[in-house]
Amino acid sequence: MDLPSLFILVLGAAVGSFLNVCIHRLPREESIVSPPSHCPGCGAPIRPSDNIPIASFLLLRGRCRSCGAPIRRRYIAVEAITAAAFLLLWRLHGGSPPMFVIAAAFSCGLIVVFFVDIEHQIIPDEISLGGIPFGLLASVAHPALQAADTRTAALLSSAAGAALGGGIFWLIRVAGGRIFRKEAMGLGDVKLMTALGALLGPSLVLFTTFSAAVIGSVVGLSLIAVGKADLGSRLPFGPFICAGAALAFFWGRACIGWYVGLLG
Repeated sequence: MDLPSLFILVLGAAVGSFLNVCIHRLPREESIVSPPSHCPGCGAPIRPSDNIPIASFLLLRGRCRSCGAPIRRRYIAVEAITAAAFLLLWRLHGGSPPMFVIAAAFSCGLIVVFFVDIEHQIIPDEISLGGIPFGLLASVAHPALQAADTRTAALLSSAAGAALGGGIFWLIRVAGGRIFRKEAMGLGDVKLMTALGALLGPSLVLFTTFSAAVIGSVVGLSLIAVGKADLGSRLPFGPFICAGAALAFFWGRACIGWYVGLLG
């Protein structure tokens, strides 16, 4: 591995450590800045030498040095996933620093939403609402995100994507509530799809919606088949949206082009 790739790998692991702070504190409406990192069990501050991404978890054998309480495996998983994502993005977009930064920020947001929604069944507004201006500004700064030639066209595409993504899920929320007499779609999902639409644009937000529905159906039916869920079980939809958005961001246009080619 060359030196720049090694640096990006280490940077990704460090960012993953910060994402763990966000995943733990945002649902609890705690500051992600203060107090410094501490054990959730005993509250003891974590020493700098025990706060090295991935390595400290392994050296401590997954336990707090102060109280011996087990450290959740999610911590090392998030650090490893983020490090791998950064390395992949560097290999894909290392030649375009703006695209690398946008893709890295996008990936970090998806990772936070994925794990928070699984654990708490909520989507932090800091990610969803904050993602809307991010998507608009990123599209203007880098029109290629929207496959546009001008900043004005990129902005219009971004705004249309936000309206379409949020609008579809708002209609599902309203219609489902009236038909089933219960919440069919969380408001957090609506806000998340608005943010994703702003970054992805109209065609890719439709691809995200389709992909999320397919992935959610496969996972749900699989859980029912193995007895881990039933038809009345409520699964958070945010992780499926994140998976669909990742597919859309990296391979969506290629998949759409392939499908259109089949129709032709």
